[in-house]
Amino acid sequence: MESEIILPKKSLLGMTLEELKEVTAEIALPPYAAKQIADWLYKKKVKTIAEMTNIAIAKRVLLEEKYDIGWAAPVEEMRSVDGTVKYLYEAEGNQFVESVYIPTEERATLCVSSQVGCKMKCLFCMTGKQGFSANLTANKILNQIHSLPESDTLTNVVFMGMGEPLDNEEQLFKVLEILTSSYGYGWSPRRITVSTIGIPKTLKRFLEESECHLAVSLHSPYPEERQSLMPIEKAFPAKEIIELLKKYDFRHQRRLSFEYIMFNNLNDSLQHSEALACLLKGIPCRVNLIRFHAIPGVNLQSSDMDKLIAFRDTLNKRGIICTIRASRGEDIFAACGMLSTAKKQQNS
Repeated sequence: MESEIILPKKSLLGMTLEELKEVTAEIALPPYAAKQIADWLYKKKVKTIAEMTNIAIAKRVLLEEKYDIGWAAPVEEMRSVDGTVKYLYEAEGNQFVESVYIPTEERATLCVSSQVGCKMKCLFCMTGKQGFSANLTANKILNQIHSLPESDTLTNVVFMGMGEPLDNEEQLFKVLEILTSSYGYGWSPRRITVSTIGIPKTLKRFLEESECHLAVSLHSPYPEERQSLMPIEKAFPAKEIIELLKKYDFRHQRRLSFEYIMFNNLNDSLQHSEALACLLKGIPCRVNLIRFHAIPGVNLQSSDMDKLIAFRDTLNKRGIICTIRASRGEDIFAACGMLSTAKKQQNS
């Protein structure tokens, strides 16, 4: 006698309204039930289908045969002396990702991951050194927000964790839709920032379909130097990305920022700041200066604070808003460029 094959259940968390309508049609529920399910998922944040009490019990039973919520708590956490918390989440196939909760007096921000590892191989980034394993599904991206112990305090989400968000195009756009739609979490796009190295085709789509804030990783105004730090410069030069950005309005809608990690005696001279000002001339934007956080196997050092201040002041004098980002969570390897689950995955 052949044994029955039991298929894994599909997760409801991460489905758009149109996808939920397909689910309700499958079990002969009226189309409006999709909105009810979305309300339970994204506003009431239920953990089980049984809690969806305005859906008939018999229909809930049918729903539970093939589906579950897809909610999963973090499997580990690390707490920094500065209040930052790094959470570890399990992805498919014994893989893991990290997200970072950053509370301040004014806001509470979650830095989420979009991939297991990353393809971009930036010299200064531990995630890039881990290599690429998989794209996260919309379910696994949203679960970092949905199951966060501090989810009710969140004011902002930034896609600045593990991976290149625009390299996981379809899942990213699903998540942004769910976060900002009235049927979903109903967030303002101004609460969300997507960080990217710049993939022109997907970036163009993002600029045309989303109003979320944008952060572009730059790190040098000089192509050869940027390529030594970010191999992607060869395929997608920063100048081409900036020419694309000039076609869009950043004066009244979304905020555009450029991320610039400061490396001692590499990209931190006043000549660099002047060249950067020329490169960004005419674009309403801001530059965020970031202190480099040392990672194993990389012979780079961070610029000192005097150089950061001089660099900032030069840009401000040239009419470009420039700020120095405060480092958070460095003691638990949660700061910019330090996220990696390579060791965890090797041990599992």
